[in-house]
Amino acid sequence: MMKILVVDDEEQICELLDKFLSQEGYQVITAATGEEALEKLEEESPQLVLLDIRMPGMGGIECLRKIKEKDEKIGVIMTTAVGDTDTIKEAISLGVNDYILKPIDLDYLGKLIISWKQVFLDN
Repeated sequence: MMKILVVDDEEQICELLDKFLSQEGYQVITAATGEEALEKLEEESPQLVLLDIRMPGMGGIECLRKIKEKDEKIGVIMTTAVGDTDTIKEAISLGVNDYILKPIDLDYLGKLIISWKQVFLDN
């Protein structure tokens, strides 16, 4: 079963994504901060991370940088409420696999994860 780490400082978003992704058959781990995400990454070894760009403390970009330093094969999909093209370009340069705007379209997210799995895990 594929493990997905959901990182967002908004508890409701973590709960929504946990429920949706669990129903889709994934094992879900949640973290509220970038620092907590890095701890969970060590403990749980997820294959995919859904990572919010804007969080207090360590932001999504710094967390993405540290995730990719640890293991560049870990998939990362950024989530953001802001269509900040400079930040998105920076995330792409750091190796983000994709990004999705909030409010998150769950059907689209599901398809995005399936596409990511087919490209990165099934090869």
